[in-house]
Amino acid sequence: MTKRSFASDNNAGIHPEVIEAIKAANDGHVLAYGDDHITARAVKLFQKHFGRDVAVYFVFGGTGANVLGLKSVTKPHHAIICAETAHVNVDECGAPEKFTGCKLLSIPTQDGKLRIEQIKPLLHVVGNEHHVQPRVISVSQATEMGTVYTKTELKTLASFAHDNDMLLQVDGARISNAAVSLNAGLKEITADAGVDVLSFGGTKNGMIYGEAVIFFDKKLAGDFKYIRKQGMHLPSKMRYISAQFEALLSGDLWKRSAAHSNRMAQLLASELAKVPQIRITQPVDSNGVFAVIPAKYIPLLQKKYFFYVWDEEISEVRLMASFDTTEDDIQDFIEVVRKTVK
Repeated sequence: MTKRSFASDNNAGIHPEVIEAIKAANDGHVLAYGDDHITARAVKLFQKHFGRDVAVYFVFGGTGANVLGLKSVTKPHHAIICAETAHVNVDECGAPEKFTGCKLLSIPTQDGKLRIEQIKPLLHVVGNEHHVQPRVISVSQATEMGTVYTKTELKTLASFAHDNDMLLQVDGARISNAAVSLNAGLKEITADAGVDVLSFGGTKNGMIYGEAVIFFDKKLAGDFKYIRKQGMHLPSKMRYISAQFEALLSGDLWKRSAAHSNRMAQLLASELAKVPQIRITQPVDSNGVFAVIPAKYIPLLQKKYFFYVWDEEISEVRLMASFDTTEDDIQDFIEVVRKTVK
C-alpha cells in the first residue's frame, strides 16, 4: 500500500461510503445533465442543510465553483477583494481574472483572515470611473492557513459588505472542517452569517470529484445555468456527482470525515510541538498544520514523506491531514522527524 502523505487532502483516496453510493447510482439509464432523481434528492439535502430557498448547482471542481460563482455576481469593471494567500489569488492560474474580467485586490494577512480595517481603504475609489469598483469580498473557510473564521467574524464581514453594496463569497473547499471546528451546522456559518455565494467542497472531504455552487438569494443565480454550461462545468452524467453529495449529506459523513481529519491535525501538531527545533506557526483550527522546520532537514524528510514547503524564507511547511489519516501514520512520521531533526 502506498504510504499516506501529508501534502494535501486532495491526495487522499475516496471514502468507501462514497464509492458505495456511486455503485448504487450506476444502475440503468437516467436523464442526463441533472434531470435525474438522484440529483433531485441531493439538491433537497443541500436545501435541508443550507435553507429551503437556496439555489444549488453542481460542478466538477473547486476552481470552477469559485470562478463561475464569482462571474455570476460581477461585471468586468468590478473588483474582488481577497486575502493574499487566497486560493483564487494564488492557485487558480489567473482563472478568476480571466473569466470574470475583474481585478483581484489582495490583502496581506498573517493568518489568512480578512478584517474590515484592511478592506476600508479599498473603498475610497467607489464612484470614481478611473478605478475598478469593489463588488465582492471573497474569503476561504477554512483559510489556506488552516485558520477558521468565527460566526461573529463572518457576520461582521457580511454586514460590512452589504452596507457598502458588496457581496460576501466563500470558498468553502474545507467548509466541513470549519463547521466541525466551530461546532456549528453548515447553515449557521453560511446563510445565518449573511453569506451570499458559497463554493461547497466535497473533493477534500472524501469525494472523487465534485463541488457545489450555492446562492442564498436565488436572484443572484440569474443566468448561472448558462454560465455553467459556457464555463464547461455542466456534467452530463451528473448523477455520479449527486450520489456522492447524497452520501456526504444524507447522514453525518461530512461531519465524521471532517472531525477525523481535524483531530488528526491536532495530534500531528501536538507531537511536532514536542520537537524542540520545530515551531507551530498557526492555530490548528482545521486539518492543516503549519510549522517551521530547519531548512536542512526538509529534503531529508521529503525523501520519505511528501509535503509542501509553504514559505521558503522562514522554512515553513504545510502538513495536511485527511479523512483517512491514521494515528499510526502520524506516529510513523513523527518517528522519522525525531530521527532526522536533531
